[in-house]
Amino acid sequence: MQDSTRAGARRSVDVLVIGSGAAGLSLALHLASEQRVAVLSKGPVCEGSTFYAQGGVSAVLDRHDSLEAHVRDTLDAGGGLCDEAAVRHTVEHGPESIQWLQELGVPFTREPGDDGRVQLHLTREGGHSHRRVVHAADATGKAIENTLVEQVRRHPNIELFEHHIAVDLLTSHKFGLTGPRRCLGAYVLNLKSHQVEIFAAPCVVLASGGASKVYLYSSNPDGSTGDGIAMAWRAGCRVANMEFMQFHPTCLFHPSAKSFLISEAVRGEGGRLLLPDGTPFMERFDPREELAPRDIVARAIDHEMKRLGADCVYLDISHKPADFITSHFPNIHERCLEYGFDMTRDPLPVVPAAHYTCGGVMTDLAARTDLDGLYAIGEVACTGLHGANRMASNSLLECLVFARSAAQDMGLRRPQPVPMDLIPAWDESRVTDSDEEVVVAHNWEELRRFMWDYVGIVRSSKRLQRAQRRIELLQGEIHEYYSNFRVTNDLIELRNLAQVAEIIIRSAQSRKESRGLHYTLDYPQTDPALAGRPTVLTPPGSPA
Repeated sequence: MQDSTRAGARRSVDVLVIGSGAAGLSLALHLASEQRVAVLSKGPVCEGSTFYAQGGVSAVLDRHDSLEAHVRDTLDAGGGLCDEAAVRHTVEHGPESIQWLQELGVPFTREPGDDGRVQLHLTREGGHSHRRVVHAADATGKAIENTLVEQVRRHPNIELFEHHIAVDLLTSHKFGLTGPRRCLGAYVLNLKSHQVEIFAAPCVVLASGGASKVYLYSSNPDGSTGDGIAMAWRAGCRVANMEFMQFHPTCLFHPSAKSFLISEAVRGEGGRLLLPDGTPFMERFDPREELAPRDIVARAIDHEMKRLGADCVYLDISHKPADFITSHFPNIHERCLEYGFDMTRDPLPVVPAAHYTCGGVMTDLAARTDLDGLYAIGEVACTGLHGANRMASNSLLECLVFARSAAQDMGLRRPQPVPMDLIPAWDESRVTDSDEEVVVAHNWEELRRFMWDYVGIVRSSKRLQRAQRRIELLQGEIHEYYSNFRVTNDLIELRNLAQVAEIIIRSAQSRKESRGLHYTLDYPQTDPALAGRPTVLTPPGSPA
């Protein structure tokens, strides 16, 4: 039995939300009038990808735009792998999502319209045929997250648990219970008490974000470690399209900048990509030049850097008036000044970095997964919206739309509470505290390095084989370590990253073509026969 002195708390709620970004907090607010909701955050509530999103939310709000145009642009960017029903569902619910955020008080940027009335300012980003991106200057995610957090903290039916990381999902089949497989809650590590607690809930929502930290260079915060994808996989859920990892073309290249993103909107407002000698190059890769979808722009930059042996390329918007730049991009301008770059005068050095996980846990239009009672929303999910490449600013839109869809489905179902006596305590009777944390740090570094080198922007069969051999060795070491030592935040994240890395490698190996974000030297052409055929992986022993 578990040492009672280390036994964590047991809690029972109606809905457990794992993740505190736009998806998770929106869902909690939609549900909280009738249900008790617990929201888990791995660190401080705002330390997620939503908070750092600069660009905005895409929605059809201009009379010159149309839902059909937004659908068409999304399908085009998705490279023949989008689910059109998911695209239409998302696009059609876009305007009401923006209206809801405005009602909550999100301070979107506004401007005088042609009739003199103040209206939302719409910008344009790569892949969009119209201006349809609603934004709050160049810090849209921060504005949305802060507003949602303020609303959540006020609500008596929502309890926020910061510094809590989910270890694994609780499932009926894992405990040998009869009847249909269902999710019962989660084991959760309290990072302050270092105890594993039990959160029992008949409805569990994965809103835990993506897995970009599987790569050495990423624009995402450190918590983007694929936790929800890995936990759902271990619980028997299918995942899809994990070979499609989006690399943002323009992260600031500076040793201290870490993962600072230069928004897509800089190119949308006229920024040009230049070689080190000042020569523009995007016209050689796509007629849309800087406004081409991100996969095309990232590959073009990667190609030019390798061709020239250059450390970076440059993004230049200094030909625009200085007051235009500082008013449209105040936060980016200020941060760049901190690193010694004045974007009103000089080009900015930029490189691609892992940015968004287009695949994830498979869901339907109500955000339901293969496991009864388990939902997935936001970047952790594969709804079919993004296909082989996500179009800019569709990600926050997806969070908002599917949060509402999931909430509506839960409102209709209202399952019975989970009896607490069904859930066994977390067993630490056979483990000890680790005295070699360096093993975790070493494996983490090795994993992210070989994923960057072998499973990055440009792949090959040989590179993927090398990665597969290395992930098999690493997983063996990690499993042994996990079995013998008490769980820590770093160990949980490493275990999840390794699982997601294996899924990415297997997915990439199975796609014998180049499409969207998956580009391989051995199959450089797109195979028309594979259009509309997502890459679906099923866990061993799963009935899915």
